[in-house]
Amino acid sequence: MKIGIIGTGNIGSTLARKLSAAGHDVRVANSSGVEGVRVFAHEIGAEAQDVHGAVADADVIILAIPLPAMRELPSDLFDKAPSEATIIDTSNYYPGLRDLHIPDIDDGLTESVWVARQIGRPVIKAFNNALAYTLAELGKSEGVPNRLAIAVAGNDVTSKQTAMELVNQTGFDPVDAGTLEDSWRQQPSTPSYCCDYDADTMRKALASAIPGAAPKMRDQLPEFFGKLGANPSHTEVVAMNRKVNSVVG
Repeated sequence: MKIGIIGTGNIGSTLARKLSAAGHDVRVANSSGVEGVRVFAHEIGAEAQDVHGAVADADVIILAIPLPAMRELPSDLFDKAPSEATIIDTSNYYPGLRDLHIPDIDDGLTESVWVARQIGRPVIKAFNNALAYTLAELGKSEGVPNRLAIAVAGNDVTSKQTAMELVNQTGFDPVDAGTLEDSWRQQPSTPSYCCDYDADTMRKALASAIPGAAPKMRDQLPEFFGKLGANPSHTEVVAMNRKVNSVVG
């Protein structure tokens, strides 16, 4: 498939690397323009593009940028993208910590519903509830015991299936998390968020999420991370998430 990835931070670069290795035609772009991604693209066997070139005629478009950056995308960005293209939103909302406040989300609008409205296209929520280290280092082949899972939410059945197959190709069991409106269940500080669970436990975690509870916990993250020290290990972060996001059996 032709896959355009906008954003080359920890998540975007990891997905670009893995999907290129899986044989897809990957095009990468970020806010720095073509020259800003040329070295990385060459390294992983992808094509360096600007944001328009990344999405033009793409089968899949992955938005791996912070939520406020969605507002900065060109208004005509998707004009040359096929109407049936699968658009995957990997973003998470951290107001006051990394992001400026977005009133609609603060008032309870599901994050990826806001993204869909912002860009004027349907989106699938995926790859957001796993840590960058998890995505880069902990993937396993399909069928291997104790394979970790990633939640996938969206309204279009075909696009959701495409996203779930990409999750599988990157080394994780895809778990259907419901509609895009349901994707609040995989947002930051919910029980399913960045806890390195297998598929069965992921389903339990998604089901156990309580409306309105996560933002209160999310806003306490500086306090929780402060207790871990300056350079917590991946294991320590996952253990903290399992504890404070609500433990599921």
